Amino acid sequence: MTFLISEQSTLKQIFSSLRSKNYRLYFYGQGVSLIGTWIQNIALSWLVYRLTGSVFLLGLIGFTTQIPTFILTPFTGVIIDRHDRLKIMRGAQVLFMIHAFVMAFLVLSGLIEVWHIIALSIIFGVINAFDAPSRQSLVIDLIDDPSNLSNAIALNSAIFNGARLVGPAIAGMVIALVGEGICFLINALSFVFVIIALYNIKIIRRKNVPSEDDFKKSFMDGLRYTFGNKDIRNLILLLSTMSFSVFPAIVLLPAYAKGVLGGGADTLGFLMSALGAGALVGALYMASRKSTKGLDKIISFSSLILALMIAITGVTKYFYLSLLTLAIAGVTMILTLSSINTLIQTSTEEKMRGRVMSFYAMALMGTQPIGNLILGAVASGIGVPVTILLGGAVTFIGGIIWRYFSQNNL
Repeated sequence: MTFLISEQSTLKQIFSSLRSKNYRLYFYGQGVSLIGTWIQNIALSWLVYRLTGSVFLLGLIGFTTQIPTFILTPFTGVIIDRHDRLKIMRGAQVLFMIHAFVMAFLVLSGLIEVWHIIALSIIFGVINAFDAPSRQSLVIDLIDDPSNLSNAIALNSAIFNGARLVGPAIAGMVIALVGEGICFLINALSFVFVIIALYNIKIIRRKNVPSEDDFKKSFMDGLRYTFGNKDIRNLILLLSTMSFSVFPAIVLLPAYAKGVLGGGADTLGFLMSALGAGALVGALYMASRKSTKGLDKIISFSSLILALMIAITGVTKYFYLSLLTLAIAGVTMILTLSSINTLIQTSTEEKMRGRVMSFYAMALMGTQPIGNLILGAVASGIGVPVTILLGGAVTFIGGIIWRYFSQNNL
């Protein structure tokens, strides 16, 4: 009986943010849309590798997709703090839907060329430079109880990685049966759900919008606030290291699935699903936590385990072992990311939230394109396995350095 009560209490804690109507709408709408996004991500990487057979171009497409985020998010953060975050996100989702329809048309009509993918990936990155920081800073506006912020962030990770679990598996089957074009079409249609959800969300407009400041002053205030705070600065630097080394290693998985494991699109789908399954477990664990106490210890431990799992994945040629290492990598990756996000958000003043989260988005997605380009070039020279191993090694060093400074400064 006590066990059942404990189980019910845990489940209640895991989904506590869903008591807020606005967050509930966002959660369900985003959940459907993210499955479509992961279907498209797998289709895109497989399409590029099928058309070119080049690991360098896999890295290049990753670079062009996300370099606009690196360049623009510090400035879009100022815009987000000045204007309605919800309206900005609505507009971004509509543009994402149009982008997916264009991709679907080009692939299904047989007109698609590599330069189309590069051009559209740049456009995607520009849209994402507005969407990512507005999405991150919007979460606190969607919950009725601010104490549920950590839970809401963890549930965001849960739906993202639940989609990572389902989407790649669907993509692998769809690609094998009818090709990549239908994957892009599925993604385009999936945006309908999140757009409807966002238009049904009602939020009282925030009062402390710094519209009286000029743009340059607002930007410099955000820069000084973010990097003048040693706790936020150290977390963003660790996140940048992970984004630079781990995420580009994941981008190389299509080449790893085909060249090392000797598989096809279905193999890639299973690898990504293993990563997503682990990440979902990690997200649900984070959602079950009742306080932010001990998050720095979680980061210290999980970032090092993540690095080791990525490194082992790089050197193994056994499919089932790679599934295991990627699943563990998924758990530790989300423990690290969710903890970093929570610590940054709980350390940030409301009036600075958009600007701080723009630097967070830059670290999360903006440094990845540089890593994509470098690791793609390295992989074309020394091979995919060694490159993935190097990605894990860089993250391990970054985790050790963060642990040293956190013990002395946090």
